Amino acid sequence: MPSVPVRPTTVVGRRMRSRREALSWSQEQVGVLIGIDESSSRSRISRYELGVHEPPVATARLIAAALNVSLPYLYCEDDDVAALLLALNDLTKTARREKARLFAHMLASP
Repeated sequence: MPSVPVRPTTVVGRRMRSRREALSWSQEQVGVLIGIDESSSRSRISRYELGVHEPPVATARLIAAALNVSLPYLYCEDDDVAALLLALNDLTKTARREKARLFAHMLASP
């Protein structure tokens, strides 16, 4: 009987896995980048991705920084908004501020 791939069950796990795979990184690489011992990094990141454990906010901040995403991106339940957060994160701080103001203005206009 073929095995069924296990899918992340939490938003954080889904976002972590998606971003990690987009970067072509292993779970072990992410774990080591955030300071987890190499011998247990793969299993810890796997547990976060699968939703077995939720990373504490301090750890989620480290994961977000390692994956070059914002912390809100990891917790965003809406895929479209998450895509916006990811796109904004790729901009400089000044450009991000300008785009956010422009977008907020567009949403407020009738």
